[in-house]
Amino acid sequence: NWFEREVDTLSGGQKQLLNLASVMVMQPRVLLLDEPTAQLDPIAASNFIRTLQKLNRELSLTVIVIEHRLEELLPMCDRVLVMENGELLADAPPRELAARLADDSPLLGAMPGAVRLFRALQGRETGECPLTEREGRAYLTANYGCDVRALPKDSRNERGEELMRLDEVYFRYERALPDVLRATSLTVYQGESLCILGGNGAGKTTLLGVMAGIRQAYSGRILWQGKPIKSYRHGELYRGGVAMLPQDVQTLLMHDTVRKELEGCREAEEMLPYSLEPLYDRHPYDISGGEQQLVALAKVLACKPRLLLLDEPTKGLDASAKAGVVRIIRALQAQGLTVVTVTHDIEFAALSSDRCAMFFGGEITSIAPPRDFFSENTFYTTSAARIARGYYDGVVTVDDLIALCRENARGGEQA
Repeated sequence: NWFEREVDTLSGGQKQLLNLASVMVMQPRVLLLDEPTAQLDPIAASNFIRTLQKLNRELSLTVIVIEHRLEELLPMCDRVLVMENGELLADAPPRELAARLADDSPLLGAMPGAVRLFRALQGRETGECPLTEREGRAYLTANYGCDVRALPKDSRNERGEELMRLDEVYFRYERALPDVLRATSLTVYQGESLCILGGNGAGKTTLLGVMAGIRQAYSGRILWQGKPIKSYRHGELYRGGVAMLPQDVQTLLMHDTVRKELEGCREAEEMLPYSLEPLYDRHPYDISGGEQQLVALAKVLACKPRLLLLDEPTKGLDASAKAGVVRIIRALQAQGLTVVTVTHDIEFAALSSDRCAMFFGGEITSIAPPRDFFSENTFYTTSAARIARGYYDGVVTVDDLIALCRENARGGEQA
């Protein structure tokens, strides 16, 4: 139904399928993919992975994938290869690899939720390690009761003063094109971390652009600290006010070395998950996408904004670096900074946000704290929430699930 459409009107998910189709026209025997789901929403990513699985099984196509999002991909693999510093550390079937990973391995944090649950509770040598959410559910119900069904309520969701408000905002790129934002309303509070989720092509990046004053709405009001955003002139909005990390971070990289990019960013650089010093003498376009993301993040943090807008900040990052970005966001909040993030990374949103919002049909359709938001969603939810659904209540993260399992194990021992 989009066969006759212009390519630049397609969503990110559609473009990925188009890329795959164009490669398959050549009838390859081996298909190589470099982080193909990095910019896909959860539904598009799931559909893409199922397409790869079908090509592999029905056409006997060899598929080699470099990927950080392993929840659905790992169970369908025949082999998993682990690399570090240019060396191959492991080559094994996924279940075997998941069971024998060292407890302090940074790769353990990238494993599917069922693997992390099993490893935290059972160790490496007790029973068969579950890989899928279905296997994780079976492991949960077979080994742990549900007398304690929920964790205590989170008391962190206290709202500060209003920082930015959008009232009935409309935006379109051209007069003849349909609206991308349609009566969009949203209030952002001082000191909070808000994550916005939604499908590819829904308009989330456009929403951030409007909030940053980069794009001009043709109707509605946008207030920054109680004043219309249009009243801020000559860059006043950006001096200690609003800063944005764009989805295409290469637009922020303007020098021929990483060292020059990071001049004047020492304080911000110290907040990053790991040191970028080994990259100082390399060209910013010669480092990985995840490393570019961190260089750009340091440059944006150096502006010391009150409101930080992040568009897919974990794109290209491994699990350890993502955890580092969560720590950065929480540290910035402790200093009074407000963070609004657009992301497809459900696990990251669950860990880094005080509120989550669903953007659909040009507007915010729901907004709630993570525990409520992810408990009520089916596709836009975490692996842990799917494993626990109907058995435990309010589970969002694997840590939530582990805590409830331990509570119920203790209850069983006392009984």
